[in-house]
Amino acid sequence: MNPMSWVRRLLGREDVPDAVARGLVADERVLAAATLDDGARLVVTSHGLWLPEGEGARRVGWHLVSKATWRGGVLTLVEAEEGETIGAAVLLSDLPPRRLRLAEPGRAPEAVQARVEGSIRSRHRRELPGGGAWFVQRKVPGRDGTVLQVRPDPGTDPAVVRQVVTDVERTLGRA
Repeated sequence: MNPMSWVRRLLGREDVPDAVARGLVADERVLAAATLDDGARLVVTSHGLWLPEGEGARRVGWHLVSKATWRGGVLTLVEAEEGETIGAAVLLSDLPPRRLRLAEPGRAPEAVQARVEGSIRSRHRRELPGGGAWFVQRKVPGRDGTVLQVRPDPGTDPAVVRQVVTDVERTLGRA
């Protein structure tokens, strides 16, 4: 660790790559950072998780992190991709897990776990033909209120999912 990094950490400030610093929005606060095995930096903010991408970085909002686990020095993230919208609800599908080996984890694993769990307001599982679906209300950083996200299992009948989501939206008074 270079001397400036040590001083920043002592003062409670994290070393943030320039690509992340340039991308932060006005009310976005840096909460933690970690160094990966390859020297790249993972940055945890109030709005999401900044992942190293080539020469830059990309923010994944907390509402799009389906799962995060910390085990054996590896942070495994499952990012969701937004698909079809039905009323105000959004259908999600999970991307393949991404494994990040952290050489210097600092407070990042705990901060990630707290932010992912903190974004969830409610969750409910419903069995449907061909599988089932998770219905999750989540807080979206930088926005008021919550969004209803629906994550169907692979193989679940899409027509049934759409009908159930439409019924839920109607019950919530949003359709």
